[in-house]
Amino acid sequence: MVPVSPSVDAKSGGELDEQPAGDDERSRDFVRSLERGLAIIRVFNAERPSMTVSEIAQEAGLTRAAVRRFLLTLCELGYVYGKNNRYELTPQVLELGYSYLSALSFPDIALPRLEKLVAETGEASEGSILDRGDVVYVVRVPGPALMTISVNVGARRPANATAMGRVLLANLPPADLEHYLRTYELTPALPRTITDPDEFRAELRKVREEGYALVNQELEEGLVAIAVPVRDRMGRARAAINLSTHIGRKSVEEMRSLVPLVREAAADIELGLSHSLNWAD
Repeated sequence: MVPVSPSVDAKSGGELDEQPAGDDERSRDFVRSLERGLAIIRVFNAERPSMTVSEIAQEAGLTRAAVRRFLLTLCELGYVYGKNNRYELTPQVLELGYSYLSALSFPDIALPRLEKLVAETGEASEGSILDRGDVVYVVRVPGPALMTISVNVGARRPANATAMGRVLLANLPPADLEHYLRTYELTPALPRTITDPDEFRAELRKVREEGYALVNQELEEGLVAIAVPVRDRMGRARAAINLSTHIGRKSVEEMRSLVPLVREAAADIELGLSHSLNWAD
């Protein structure tokens, strides 16, 4: 509870916004009325779903007169409902939290889930998006073992040579995929990298049918990775997540057996992003 002391309008004799004690260091642009309105909303909880003006004033550290004014405003805005001298919040307050959820981006939602995936598997995990001919790493959780791959958030790798890139390419509309193949070279990162367009198309068809990609030492010597798409509410593959390891730690088949865990992580991320307006574009 924040202690307050009322200020008085010299012309009208009426009470103005209360000034919190010790508030001198705040910016001159600080809007105290907004602070008090939010303080009133915060005093309601499961133990106090309905309160009188006096109860709200005591919990918020405001005068009854100020609380009454704020409640009148919140009622008119639809955030508070009053009846029989008692007040309670309305479902409209959920809009305030929804605004935050809507602004969350893929890295914000993906990071904690990838941390869990790494804890479950002991291998590194990344998330990326497709940008022209490359994948761009936007989130990364290193595994406990030393890996040879050197990649940080913001790094770019050729999409054709990465598991995440193949997942995203495989889910492009046919016209967009053909544009990619006409525009970008299938970069041979290693001798094993698929560079023949027909062979690459066949590989992408397999990825599309199976719902995941597995790349075995085509990007970096010893590196094996599996990846699945992360889809928006329209079913479009907007990002991808992976698990990566060294062939000396896990075989190709051992990595393939982890695909269900990666799919579970992707589903959780999709659920977390389901309220993001940015993700629905």
